[in-house]
Amino acid sequence: MLDPRTVQIVFADLQDSIVALSRTNPPDTVRRSAGVLGRIARTLEIPFTVSAAPRPGGPGVIAELPAATPFVRSGPSCWDDPAWRARVAAHARPTLALCGVVSEIVVLHTALDALADGHRVVVLVDAGGGMSQRTEDAAHEQIRAAGGTVTSVASFATDLVRDFTDPAGREVITALHDLLA
Repeated sequence: MLDPRTVQIVFADLQDSIVALSRTNPPDTVRRSAGVLGRIARTLEIPFTVSAAPRPGGPGVIAELPAATPFVRSGPSCWDDPAWRARVAAHARPTLALCGVVSEIVVLHTALDALADGHRVVVLVDAGGGMSQRTEDAAHEQIRAAGGTVTSVASFATDLVRDFTDPAGREVITALHDLLA
């Protein structure tokens, strides 16, 4: 069981123009899953960061994300951004739950860098997407081989909350119902 006090969430490149490129998950699934993950973060008081690729006209993150100023980085990994890395270090939570588009770039490189730095990494596949099933599967296999975990938002949430009768548990299970919409 994961302790919510040890987790922080990373939303990577969940930008309107990039989410639309997902070929392994429909963009509406990515949006819905990321939105549910944001609700879970607020309910369980899990800190999160939003990292964005530079885009003309600004980051343009999807509306489903919780409000936050995105860190705009220059490279393929969130780890390349010193300000983002400092924010992650300030939270001092060893588990990073990571989601984003595309799996073969920002998710892969951020996961591998975080694992190399001693973090536990959980990749949430339904809140992300890849360029093709074959290339996304290869990225997930690299993450697993390096010690990361690949799972879903529902599995992750129910690893954090095991009692659906307390107030937080009721909110989490209600949020998970939105995945079925």
